[in-house]
Amino acid sequence: MNADQIRELIAAGLPCQHITLQGDGRHWFTTIVSEAFDGKRPIQRHQMVYATLGDKMKTDEVHALSIKAYTPAEWAAIAK
Repeated sequence: MNADQIRELIAAGLPCQHITLQGDGRHWFTTIVSEAFDGKRPIQRHQMVYATLGDKMKTDEVHALSIKAYTPAEWAAIAK
């Protein structure tokens, strides 16, 4: 899978105000800002992102994904 395909899957499964994705084709790094993360613990946020990829992680189409998941308020605080 390429970056555009992964980004599209995540955006289709989560309402994202911001999403970046970088990687080498096997190891990916993403920053996601979503109101859906509000009130969720970090592990829950990661599970939400993994859920958007379905079986892609299990079948090794996406080998590794490092996630930074923020609410809009958290993102505004660090983006200053």
